[in-house]
Amino acid sequence: MSAKAAQLAAIEESGWGEPFRFFQPQNLAFWVYLLGLGGGALAIVRYFGDGGFYTPALTGGVLLFALYLVPWLLLLRHQNRYTAQPGGLLAAGFAWGGVAATFWIALPANSALLEIWTKLGGTAFANSWAAGLTAPINEEWGKALGLVLLIGLAPRLVRSAYDGFIIGAFIGLGFQVFEDVLYVYNGAAQTFGANQLGTSLQIFVIRGATGVVSHALFSAIFCTGLMWVLGRARGERRVVLGVLCMAVAMVFHFAWDDMTGLAGGGSLAVVLPFAIAAVELVALVAVLRRAAGRERSWMRDLLGPEAEAGVVGPALLDAVSGLRKDRKKFRKQVHSRRRARHLLDAAGDLAREISRAGGEETGRVAHARAELERLA
Repeated sequence: MSAKAAQLAAIEESGWGEPFRFFQPQNLAFWVYLLGLGGGALAIVRYFGDGGFYTPALTGGVLLFALYLVPWLLLLRHQNRYTAQPGGLLAAGFAWGGVAATFWIALPANSALLEIWTKLGGTAFANSWAAGLTAPINEEWGKALGLVLLIGLAPRLVRSAYDGFIIGAFIGLGFQVFEDVLYVYNGAAQTFGANQLGTSLQIFVIRGATGVVSHALFSAIFCTGLMWVLGRARGERRVVLGVLCMAVAMVFHFAWDDMTGLAGGGSLAVVLPFAIAAVELVALVAVLRRAAGRERSWMRDLLGPEAEAGVVGPALLDAVSGLRKDRKKFRKQVHSRRRARHLLDAAGDLAREISRAGGEETGRVAHARAELERLA
């Protein structure tokens, strides 16, 4: 296959450059998505509507976790490389995780299942194990439903396992932030409104510190696995690997929620959270690197004709379509971290403009190419 043919195939397969259109009244997925958001919004109003006394805690929680969002968004923006997803699609995922998955699905489903476990096993059993036997089922599948609906809304954009990883992380982040605010509100209610701002800050510190290995991680792994099961990109269907990833995400969720039960109340409780967090982060990196394979090949194909023409050098092509070690190697070659970053950004911009133009030569493509040549 020629470089140009490979480029056109990559554009077609990845869907990069396609706009995300949310309003689709003829699409059933659009109405199900609205139903979920509407149901979640109504639940939010009902839950917080009568809690005016706890307004200081709620306000503090919203402000603190809004600030908490900033580094997360910067991190995920950095990871949303290769054939990057549009902001509107990611915002839709975040909204589903925060409003629909949290309040429309998880809140009522968790309450019902927790009562069942209490009746079946007693109070002591429920205190140790009910959360881990409930949340991984209701919450992971509730969040993943958002990914399925976004596939329905943007079938050309949501194609690869890496798409599932990024979108899943945004859905999980939405769930995480809204759930944390809920924890702040409930914490104030449990202390009958005493020291509300102090309670908000305490919960922010605890939940913020553990958030690195919480819902964003669970959903990124789970949704990557779901995309492998679905196999929407050519050659990417891996049913066994996908099911394993989904199961691993649920096990991680179980372990985190039932830490007390697993530790048995002994000294293991001090070490266990760090051990589980380390295993989760190793698994996350492994899934991320495996999921990025198809996207990296698409990026190489997108810039293939530019590499043949000498616009993109071999080292830059390896870096812009590679892993962290490839970018680190490129920085050493150009002897400047700042210049390397500008070149990588310019190469990424050129690939994006080529995708938007469908592989055709346009003024924007020419401008992006000229900018890269100027920096080189």
